[in-house]
Amino acid sequence: MKLLIGNKNYSSWSMRPWLLLKQLGIPFEEEALSFNDPRFKQRVLEVNPAGKLPVLVDGDFVVWDSLAIVEYLAERFPDRGVWPAAREARARARSACAEMHAGFGALRSNLGMNCELHMPMPVLNLATRRDVARICDLWAECARFALGVDGPFLFGAFSAADAYFAPVVSRFITYDVALPEAARRYVATLDALPAMRDWVKAARAEHDYYAPDEPFRERPPAE
Repeated sequence: MKLLIGNKNYSSWSMRPWLLLKQLGIPFEEEALSFNDPRFKQRVLEVNPAGKLPVLVDGDFVVWDSLAIVEYLAERFPDRGVWPAAREARARARSACAEMHAGFGALRSNLGMNCELHMPMPVLNLATRRDVARICDLWAECARFALGVDGPFLFGAFSAADAYFAPVVSRFITYDVALPEAARRYVATLDALPAMRDWVKAARAEHDYYAPDEPFRERPPAE
């Protein structure tokens, strides 16, 4: 299998299936495409008619959209624990991922993912504060369905739900977002994952400035 992804510094959608594959030990190759590459759109369109990343290529079969990729992996590797084992926990995990997939527009707009950046923002607008509060409530709700499963993740053991909220964790770290104690512990747990550390390390090594995703920084001077 091959996963096509965008810049690790910015691409929250690419991070989700990449982290899931890595953390669950599912073998794959990656092809990273720079948003600044003039051939970017052409290369993506070669595999995805929607022209967006991430894209999973499995032999002659192609899956795009991060949530569709997650579901494909769950069926392709039913023994890897992509979703929680218990039916209600599995349903709640899917609900949480769907809410993240479709919502939290203020958070996305105002706190873009940027692994290279550290910029504490003590004052957030009302819409963003509401998104943060809902995410913290959602994480607490997930914990109610982890009964009988040991582990520090949303449903005890690591699952697609954790991969789906990993970009949120990255944002909370970048902007030093004030969080309740339980949410801070979860952020620390996900931040310490080896797969998460690998992604962040690679993201910080890119130095591939992409202006549309840099509302808070000017382009670095040319060397």
